[in-house]
Amino acid sequence: MRYEMRVDGMTEISELLGQMAEAAPGVAAQALYKGAGIMAEEVRKGADGIKTAPFKWASSSKGERRLPSLEEKEIVQSVGAGIAKFDKNGAEVDTSVGYRNAGYAQLKGKTVPIPKIVNAINSGTSFMNRQPFVRKAERSGGQKSMDAMKATIEEAFEKMQK
Repeated sequence: MRYEMRVDGMTEISELLGQMAEAAPGVAAQALYKGAGIMAEEVRKGADGIKTAPFKWASSSKGERRLPSLEEKEIVQSVGAGIAKFDKNGAEVDTSVGYRNAGYAQLKGKTVPIPKIVNAINSGTSFMNRQPFVRKAERSGGQKSMDAMKATIEEAFEKMQK
């Protein structure tokens, strides 16, 4: 005895899957842009919370340490965390948030790379207490960023289904 099975709608499903595959890099880029924006905002909030003290020279040989000066904090705040150009590799899209290409600033009559100031504050040095504001931003904004990216992707694919 022969059975015959007929399935309707497979053509539509196949076309939808094809549309999703074509749109995936663009949707991923949109989601990543939204997530990176959230992370950059969290880093900016963290920079606002940097504790400062009036500038003083600290001797690391004597074990003296200091907090960042108000000028150092203002430099970090004025630049803000940037979002790197997206690196698209097939269906993958990648970027970073931070101060890597932030440039230079004048500090106490010297030209200093801004990433050096950020690293000194974030990780500490032999003469400066650490205040890991970038790491705290990663912890506090990571889940918010992931949720926003997931919502963006789901919303885009739901629109395709309609």
